[in-house]
Amino acid sequence: MKHKHIVKWNDLGREPKNPPDPNYPDGIDVGPTIGDETCKVMLPYPARRCGYYHVRCTECGQTAAVTTAGRVDDPRSVTLPCLPHIRYDS
Repeated sequence: MKHKHIVKWNDLGREPKNPPDPNYPDGIDVGPTIGDETCKVMLPYPARRCGYYHVRCTECGQTAAVTTAGRVDDPRSVTLPCLPHIRYDS
């Protein structure tokens, strides 16, 4: 199943105050790696400065917020577990 994702970065207008974690010079991957159905969403990397990405799947409705600091240790991807499709009968 191919998922479509909307990724929006929200700028908080602040520059980072702390140095990046030297253990992650190429960014980090965020999110669970368990579950039968997940989607790995690549994020614009690195972010411009402190803020957050709002990620939404247009197929299952799953959402996530991922914070950024405008450093090399920012998230480069987020893995989202797919929401079960629930049918509501009226």
